[in-house]
Amino acid sequence: MAFSDQLLEAGADVWAAQKDHSFVRELAAGTLDEDAFQHWVKQDYRYLLDYARVFSIAGTKARDEATMTHLLGVAHEVLDHEMDLHRDFAADYGISPEELEAVEKAPTCHAYTNFLVRTAYEGSIAEIAAALYPCMQGYLDVAEHMADLTEEDHRYTPFIELYTGEEFREATAWCRTFVDDCGERYPGEHDAMREAFLTSAKLEYRFWEMAYTREDWGL
Repeated sequence: MAFSDQLLEAGADVWAAQKDHSFVRELAAGTLDEDAFQHWVKQDYRYLLDYARVFSIAGTKARDEATMTHLLGVAHEVLDHEMDLHRDFAADYGISPEELEAVEKAPTCHAYTNFLVRTAYEGSIAEIAAALYPCMQGYLDVAEHMADLTEEDHRYTPFIELYTGEEFREATAWCRTFVDDCGERYPGEHDAMREAFLTSAKLEYRFWEMAYTREDWGL
């Protein structure tokens, strides 16, 4: 069994919880409260900035040119292209670029991005790969589940199409291969990789909950 599959097996309960979350089920049905979706869009924008930072740091730790090139390329793609797409996506749901820029991270977003950045700085390349994997594979799997639940097009169909599209599938396939390569190269890192993977997976679940409850600091 590939190591990426071993990680997914270890996180099966978290995956099931994500698919059963009210945010996911209601988004698939097109009934999700727009305020909850807008909260997700705003927090994901803040998440993406640190996501790019993690790929940049990972690129400096890669030991082969191809991996370094790809990791740094992803960081550049997020900052140069994906952030613009996210701003356009947000505009479709009534959120201006100024609103995105002014957003404060909610506690869960703060915890998740802090965990990823700390892993990038302090962890090995293998731990970074495992910590990034739940975001990629999780969104693909959850979006495919949403697509299965959806009976007709609605206002959230573009979200589902984004994360089931070919471009995202290719990115996820690369991340899966990255995890498998690290698992094969660094067998002594398996426990640390599993811990990083499960922590990110749990935070992915909490991200849905954060958006659904419109989590803030309560101050």
